[in-house]
Amino acid sequence: MTTQRVLPQSKETLLQSYNKRLKDDTKSIMDNFTEIIKLAKIEDETQVARATQAEQDHYEMHVRAANIVRAGESLMKLVSDLKQFLILNDFPSVNDAISLQNQQLRALQEECDKKLTSLRDEIAVDLYELEEEYYSSRTIHQHSALWWTSSH
Repeated sequence: MTTQRVLPQSKETLLQSYNKRLKDDTKSIMDNFTEIIKLAKIEDETQVARATQAEQDHYEMHVRAANIVRAGESLMKLVSDLKQFLILNDFPSVNDAISLQNQQLRALQEECDKKLTSLRDEIAVDLYELEEEYYSSRTIHQHSALWWTSSH
């Protein structure tokens, strides 16, 4: 179930500008590539000398290739901007990650609490047994001491 989130106007405007940049840059790449392909076609004789026409075509190809590179670099910058936008504005996934970590830490806390409680209970039993042993042996020693002093 996906829900459409309403973005603030500035974010909506930013996303629209990203979309426009994407369309403009891909159109620039396509248009320049199409024109380079057209230039590769050999035309019939014209009034311009063949060497002059070749030099002009060569120059135009360089300019169009540079335009393609510029548009490609602009698209790479757009990808970087989109990643940054996503990182900075993806609050639901950040909240989900925090909630998941919170759940894991609570489970770990409960496990530790159970272990500590179990350890406390074991120590209490052992301490009770030791106290029993101590006091019973002390009583025996006192009776023995009394018997020793009274018999001698």
